[in-house]
Amino acid sequence: MNILVFDIETIPDTAAGRCLYGLDGLSDEDIARAMLTRQTQKTGGSDFLPLHLHRIVAISVALRRGDDFKVWSLGSEVSPEQELITRFYGGLERYTPTLVSWNGGGFDLPVLHYRSLLHRVAAARYWETGDEDRAFRFDNYLNRFHWRHIDLMDVLAGFTPRAAAPLDEVAVMLGLPGKSGMSGADVWKTWLAGGMRQIRHYCEVDVLNTLLVYFHWEVTRGNLSAEQLESECGRVAAWLEQSGQQHFLDFLGAWQRSQSPIAE
Repeated sequence: MNILVFDIETIPDTAAGRCLYGLDGLSDEDIARAMLTRQTQKTGGSDFLPLHLHRIVAISVALRRGDDFKVWSLGSEVSPEQELITRFYGGLERYTPTLVSWNGGGFDLPVLHYRSLLHRVAAARYWETGDEDRAFRFDNYLNRFHWRHIDLMDVLAGFTPRAAAPLDEVAVMLGLPGKSGMSGADVWKTWLAGGMRQIRHYCEVDVLNTLLVYFHWEVTRGNLSAEQLESECGRVAAWLEQSGQQHFLDFLGAWQRSQSPIAE
């Protein structure tokens, strides 16, 4: 098993907003407010920015490889965006894992495309479609219907957008902890308040929920037995307990109080 579950957190790209809308002289906070207001007016309600106007501030991953498992956020709390993206694609070059995400095809990966374009980050393995490695011709990271990247939200919805469900609700339905008192809508104000650590912790919890939903899905595919699901969950639980990090211990405590398979 060579699985890399990932999630990103973003804030408004105020540098792009300043250039696109002629907002010189304004603070980043005021530029973001103008961008969000403009988007609300454009859509008639939603202030969710176009994907090319998002700036990545956190990328968290869970790696399940061989007998090993760990969860972490790439770089540090002060790492520039280019470093985070370079580290992410570097992991693909090193491990060629199966990528697993929740709405990664609809959000995370397109944002990574735009930001890697901006920062000129090379990602040859990611963009491979069979020219250099024939194995990627029929199974690559880019094709929606291949398994090298599994967007769980898309797959579980039968590739039908109207059937898509929120990660938090699916996780809770399965007896998993779900969100940890924060949502994606809180990232910008948390970032403004200097809460980068909170953002990274929130992103790591999303990765954990996604990973555990993935294990449950592997049972329905016939790739994991009930006993193997218990084993995988036990491995994750043991790592969380040994981590010594409070947000992981809180996740473990909530999980142990739930109905989901877990090793005590």
